[in-house]
Amino acid sequence: MVRPSSGAREKILDAAAEIVREAGAASMSLDAVAARAGVSKGGLLYHFSSKAKLFEALVEGFIGEEYEKFEQRKQAHEKSPNGIVQAYIDLFVEERKKCQPPPSGLLAALAENPDFLKPVQTYERQVLDQMKASASDPSLAVIALLVVHGVRAMELLSINVVNDQEVADMLSAFRGLLEAGALRSS
Repeated sequence: MVRPSSGAREKILDAAAEIVREAGAASMSLDAVAARAGVSKGGLLYHFSSKAKLFEALVEGFIGEEYEKFEQRKQAHEKSPNGIVQAYIDLFVEERKKCQPPPSGLLAALAENPDFLKPVQTYERQVLDQMKASASDPSLAVIALLVVHGVRAMELLSINVVNDQEVADMLSAFRGLLEAGALRSS
């Protein structure tokens, strides 16, 4: 049965993400989410039949948001050399400027059930394939993905020894490689 999107569904998702962000995934009970969202537990279960379904929706929401942002950046770089790779880097730079922790809903879902990694992996593979298909050298696309995820992993694990200026300098140098690579291939 397909359920229409509603304000209650969004309130539930927002409440779940807030609880996870504030108290951790283990603290996200359906009762706590319902109370925070201002809905009955029955109302919550109407939209999400289980805690796993709620986590799944948090992951899907994260992927959907990332896809939309990436598509916007791609349009902005349509005519740029290695534009899709440039768009990917732009998205990373914008995320870092916000200084936000990783999406709590995503981390909570992954802690709850590693199978939720599959849609994330599928999304990342699609992004990489798009970057490789459009890049002057497919290796540049792979390097971009590895750099972005390397910095993210270091920040997530609190082992980042690279300061903001060093990251900015590296990205500037990498953008130079993207532009030079595009010139060589034309």
